[in-house]
Amino acid sequence: MKVGIIGCGTIANAAHIPAYIKNPDAEIQYFCDIIPQRAEKAVQEYGCGQAVTDYRDILRDPEVEAVSVCVPNNLHAPISIEALRAGKHVLCEKPSARTYEEALQMQRAQQETGKVLNIGVVNRFNESVRRIKKMIDEGRLGEVFHVYVSFRAHRSIPGLGGAFTTKAIAGGGALIDWGVHYLDIVMYCLGDPRPRTVSGEVFSKLGRDIEGYTCVDMWAGPRTPGGTYDVDDSVTALIRTRGPVLTVHGAWAQNIGEKEQYIDFMGDKAGIRLQYGQGFTLYTAEDGALVTYKPEFTSGNMFQEEIDAFVRCIQTGEKLPSHIDSAIITAQMMQAIYDSAEQHREIILEG
Repeated sequence: MKVGIIGCGTIANAAHIPAYIKNPDAEIQYFCDIIPQRAEKAVQEYGCGQAVTDYRDILRDPEVEAVSVCVPNNLHAPISIEALRAGKHVLCEKPSARTYEEALQMQRAQQETGKVLNIGVVNRFNESVRRIKKMIDEGRLGEVFHVYVSFRAHRSIPGLGGAFTTKAIAGGGALIDWGVHYLDIVMYCLGDPRPRTVSGEVFSKLGRDIEGYTCVDMWAGPRTPGGTYDVDDSVTALIRTRGPVLTVHGAWAQNIGEKEQYIDFMGDKAGIRLQYGQGFTLYTAEDGALVTYKPEFTSGNMFQEEIDAFVRCIQTGEKLPSHIDSAIITAQMMQAIYDSAEQHREIILEG
């Protein structure tokens, strides 16, 4: 299966490209980037494909069956839609798009074309997450009535003043960048329950003084003096779903020197704390005693599994958990949090 890589930045080189290289059923035909040196470097480094600067060159090639869209958020919808209509299957990096409306446009294009449109919600291929989902499905936790989500860090705004902190490009800040993964994990483990009401607030506080912002490091590139900072660096929300209630607290940057990145699934029989990107602990009571389980197991590379599943589903017609039809729910919730914060009121999605 010949594929094209659209965008040769960090996520493409760290995840997509190596995974396609290792997949025996895939062959990279093109590397595309608007910075020619990036695409040319990929050709040299990986020893395959050809470098182009216009993604439409990939879409015009009838041999190419699928593309990975690894570009800034503002280009997710237009490129994915154009690729679908050109007859290509698409794996688009997270988030689906900057807004819920853009994500809906992508979903409609998928329905119209019948091609695969998966979103890079890679934690649905994480072994810890899959085990938690299995436990919930089996009733090990009993009724899961509340989920607490925390994705907070101490002064960790990425590339301050650049694309990450420019709303017109990214669509948002901490919520859309980090929160999308946490909310998606929750949705997957709970079976994608529909949200009913959302109340939230977002804050843009710590990064307003771009040049004076103090931090340990600036991941995703150095600060841009005189750049743009109009996104959220922290967020809080209460989401009622057809299942549990979700409490969300997130921050790229907080004046608390702790990194608190976990999800608590609270049931009436047992509870689980998942440490993001790591393992989990189950707490329960048995025979009049409090019991703690911390399973140990071998985890595979979730990015490799994501790419392998993408290639496989094109071959078999299987619908993956990362399909746009599932990812759209997280897009709706994030949009409702932003809308609630802007209007300072609860957003009712379902009566």
